[in-house]
This record gives sequence, structure tokens and C-alpha cells, in this order.
Amino acid sequence: MSTVPVLEKNVQEKVDAFNRLDEKLCHYNDVLGLLSWDSKTKAPKKGRSLFGKARGTLSTEAFKLAISEEMGELLTFLTEEKVWEQLDEATKACVAERKKNYDKSIKIPAEEYQEYVILVNDANEAWEEAREKNDFASYAPVLEKVLAFKKKFGEYYGYEGHPYNAMLNEFEPGLTVEKLDPLFKELREKSVELLNKIKASQSQPREDIFAQEYDVEAQKKFNQYILPLIGFDMEGGRLDETVHPFASSVNTGDVRITTRYLKDNVRSAIFGTIHEAGHGMYEQGVNPAFEGRVIRRGTSFGIHESQSRFLENMVGRSKEFWTYFYKDLQEHFPEQLQNVSLEDFYAATNRVDPSFIRVEADELTYNLHIMIRYEIEKGLFAGEYEVKDLPKVWNEKIEEYLGITPPTDTLGVLQDVHWSFGGFGYFPSYSLGNLYAAQILYTFIKEMPDFYDKIEQGDFMAIRGWLRENIHQYGKLYSPNELIVNVTGEELDAKYLVRYLEEKYSAIYQF
Repeated sequence: MSTVPVLEKNVQEKVDAFNRLDEKLCHYNDVLGLLSWDSKTKAPKKGRSLFGKARGTLSTEAFKLAISEEMGELLTFLTEEKVWEQLDEATKACVAERKKNYDKSIKIPAEEYQEYVILVNDANEAWEEAREKNDFASYAPVLEKVLAFKKKFGEYYGYEGHPYNAMLNEFEPGLTVEKLDPLFKELREKSVELLNKIKASQSQPREDIFAQEYDVEAQKKFNQYILPLIGFDMEGGRLDETVHPFASSVNTGDVRITTRYLKDNVRSAIFGTIHEAGHGMYEQGVNPAFEGRVIRRGTSFGIHESQSRFLENMVGRSKEFWTYFYKDLQEHFPEQLQNVSLEDFYAATNRVDPSFIRVEADELTYNLHIMIRYEIEKGLFAGEYEVKDLPKVWNEKIEEYLGITPPTDTLGVLQDVHWSFGGFGYFPSYSLGNLYAAQILYTFIKEMPDFYDKIEQGDFMAIRGWLRENIHQYGKLYSPNELIVNVTGEELDAKYLVRYLEEKYSAIYQF
């Protein structure tokens, strides 16, 4: 990072004023993040919708502050060419981030924003109830309202090309349908080709290993055991239980992750926890000097997903990982695993088996789950689909891509929380994360040829150290494209993920 320049007095005063305002907004978001975490983990059901109004009020105050006259004047001053040239790299990044948000948000009336915040709180409640009762029809009206708001916000923001581009840019700055379609096309075609080879293979991993009950309390103990060993700082974070796993950062010293436990699916909790730990370690690894500044978070959802998918898949599903941890797992589940070899366990862990639930999908078919959601969202914003048609459209696409049809909407269109909180444009981040992670992996191995030896030896701090040095510490200092070029020397390319999947599965399935 560049040295800090000496600023003219009036410029320094404006920078100080901007930093105070930036920090105040961060503090608002700290509290809002904590409230969001609480509503999903600890809050009693009866109070959630009532408290949603309080969250709406606080969110609106933060929103008003972000588009205040003071913020506008400071941004105008600090982006003047002669002033901008005096700013250090971190301050430029903070100003650029706040200006990007200001330019979008200033177009949204504050009362509309407050109405939207309250709506998505209610939508989350409606989704949970509909999912539990397998009742999409009860959820559809509130989802239609959320979608209408997002379409309206997209028009406020402005976009070029496809109307869905306004949503993609929310989660992956600079990403467009025009850029994403070719990446996904290559990945989709190669994934389907590989899936067909796997189905035709005579060497199929065992199914019975995970087709039995695993005590939930033992699952919890194992997760608490491995978390600090793989690099998650338990003094700067915690693990809780929720319906849909997520990571929530209050600040760099308080990063909370969640998982869910299923007695008939031990992989869900183990790999869900490792996945969320990847998110958490990213947030814990941001430069402490960025605390209280808007750049203290990960640079994009796609890069964030690269860290969780890297830890979950490239590390956590590797044979070397289980060479180190398998005896510990056997001690936690002696009845289920005492007669299962490491080789059989590793192969079963990576078994490719098209399934209904995205978060429980194997590495290969996972991306096809994302393609389904991506195409549906594009269609919604292009006016090709209506909310009422989603169960039918969903089932048709999953049949086309995976050859299966969900018996219920709970196992189909109702399985994800994202649309309830307005997260249109979020889903592509997951496959982008896989693409980024694979590209990062091959760079990592070039620089650290004993990468897998370190995993087998349990030296996860060396791996965390490399990620922290090359990715985590920078927060939002660089755009996702700048960061991936800085780390790997080239822009995002699907060939690395294709290569990784082909190498891995050809070994497991012996073709």
C-alpha cells in the first residue's frame, strides 16, 4: 500500500469529517448486523415482525445519513481532481465506495426504503412459514411485492443492457449478463459432460456411509473441535444454529457464523460449518486499520464465496484434510464409521448425486443449481416469468439440468431464503466463488507447492496466512476484478474450475 501523503489543511479537515461520518455509518451497520443475526438465531417468533419495524426505523436513519447533504458535499469536494490526487489509497477506496452507494441511494425516496425494509422482514417470516407448510401460494403475494421493489430500485439505479444487470452489480461490481453468460455457458457444458461420464462409470462410491443417523450433539462437538484448528478465531467469533446457514460480521473482532444440524445428514453440518468459517476468516482477516471504515468488508459476494468454497471444497473435501481429521471423526461416531476406511469415506464425501437441495449438493451439480436460479432471475427481470409460475418453471429446469423433479415446493422453489430478503442477483455469486476459488487454488499451488502436504499435516495456519496476505487483508480496497488479477495475474477464466473438477472426479470415478 502507498505511503500516506501530507494533506493541505482544508483537505485534511474534510477527510476527517468524512471519516467521522463513515465511522458513524459503520456503527449503525454494526448494530443492524447484530439485530439481523439475532432475528435469525435467538429472537422469539412472535416478536420478530414487531421488531422488524424498529429495524426499519434504524435502517432508514442510516440510509438518510448515507445520502445526507453533508455526505453529498464531502463526496463532491473529495472527488475533485486536485483533491483526489492528495488522498491515500485507503481513503480513495472509502470515498469511491460511499460515492457509489450515494449515487444509487439518493435516487430512492427514504419512505420507500423504509417500506421496503419492513417488507423484507415480513417476507422472511412468510418464507419460513411457507417453506414449513409447503405452501408457495401463501408466499407468492409478498414475493411479488419484493420483486416489484427490486425492479423499481433497478430503474432508479440505472443500467445498460439487460435489466438484471442492475441486480448483478449489487453483489459483484462491474458484472453483467453479457460477461457472465459466456463463463456460465462453458461451465454448464463441461459440467453436464462430466456428469454423464460419472453416471456411466463402473466405479461408484458407497452410498450407505451417510445413509444412517449421526447424533446431533456429537456433530456439534466435532464442529466446535475443528473450527479453531482450521483457522477460525473463536475469540473473535462464534458458531450458532439456524434454519439456513450464514455468516454475519458485526466487526472484525466479532464475526458470527451459523450452521444447521440434521441427524440423517452429517455432511450438511460439517461442510456447512467449514463453508461459513471461510466467510468468517475472510472478515476476521481484514486489515484492523480498516475497522470503522466502509472498506472493512470483503470486496464482493463472489470473492467472499471464493473464500468459503475454497475452504469447504479445495481444503475440506480433499483427501489430505480427512487423512488428518478422519480418526477424530471416527472417535465422535464410532458406531457409524469404525468399519469404514479413509478411502471409502473420502470417495463417499465427494460422491456426485443429483439432489434437490442446493446447499447439500456435490461440487459438480452445485453449479447447475446456480444456473437454474440465474436463468429464473434473468427471466423475472426480463418479464418472461411471473412469480405465480415459479414452481412450474423451477421444476422444469431442474428436470432438464439434473434429471430429477422435486416432490414438494419445500424441496424446490421454496428452499432458499434469498428472494425473501430481495437478494436477486446473489445466486451467481456462488458459482463465481467456485470459479475464483479454482483460479486462486492453482496460483496458491504454484507459490506453495506443498499445499496439500500442509493440509495433511494439519498446518492450516500456513494456508490461512497465505489467504490473509493475498486476499483477506485488503477488504474492499480493490475491486473484485483488480483483486483476482493481482492474485492470479489474469482475469477470471472458467478453465481452472473445469480443470479442477475433471482432475478430481476422474480420479474418484476412475475414467
